[in-house]
Amino acid sequence: MSRVIKGGLIQVNCAEDASAPVKKIKKAMIDKHVALIEQAASQGVEVLCLQELFYGHYFPAEQEKKWYDFAEPVPDGPTTVLMQELAAKHKMVIVVPIYEEAMAGVYYNTASVIDAGGEFLGFYRKAHLPHCHPGFWEKFYFRPGNTGYPVFETKVGKIGVYICYDRHFPEGARILGINGAEIVFNPSATVAGLSEYLWKIEQVAHAVANQYFVGAINRVGWEEPWRTGEFYGQSYFCDPRGKMLAVGARDKEEIITAEMDLDMIKEVRNTWQFFRDRRPESYDEIIDL
Repeated sequence: MSRVIKGGLIQVNCAEDASAPVKKIKKAMIDKHVALIEQAASQGVEVLCLQELFYGHYFPAEQEKKWYDFAEPVPDGPTTVLMQELAAKHKMVIVVPIYEEAMAGVYYNTASVIDAGGEFLGFYRKAHLPHCHPGFWEKFYFRPGNTGYPVFETKVGKIGVYICYDRHFPEGARILGINGAEIVFNPSATVAGLSEYLWKIEQVAHAVANQYFVGAINRVGWEEPWRTGEFYGQSYFCDPRGKMLAVGARDKEEIITAEMDLDMIKEVRNTWQFFRDRRPESYDEIIDL
């Protein structure tokens, strides 16, 4: 019997101006997502991922201390607790990207994985942080992640997470495959221009090289007042052969859904045998470079 599950991705715009109080922005975005999670549940979604730093702007567009107020503890913070309640209510696995406060003055770009019964399974902290051109000042806000590349055993399958800029680094994507991931979610905040042409290449390549499903999420629209670039949406699911299963619009808030047969992973791996033919004993120089 095939293991077919229905996945969902939410891509939205942050309608509030960044000059609004942090609490107002956060409440507005959480309220918006609660309604969309309800909608996803009504469509039969069993595993759902939200966009990077889902409850506000992509604030690394500037370097400003006020955005530290967005951070909260994980798993004991109010947003994680709320998402646990929603996961239990809708019997849905939810991947929740959040601004984590690990201790006073120490913050991470984090994604929690909550099981369909509301159980907090753990989190991944973003490993690779951009700080190289205007609009992506992440090292002002986050420490590099220290979780490694965990895979979470959920009621729908084995879930891994990579976050935004991580997608440019194939090493972690391979480790997620070795660690048993069947679906890898990549919540992102990426704008038109330099990297757009890579959006449907890199993560599809990860899916093919590691033979798992990928759910890639991007927000949409412009965020005021920075206007550092247009978030171009186009969230998608692709399968282990690199076939697009569903692709979102460029400029529309929506829930993207797709059915994934996880038994396809074994079929594809038995065909290509990339994991059998790996030569890890010959890769040491990668570490030394």
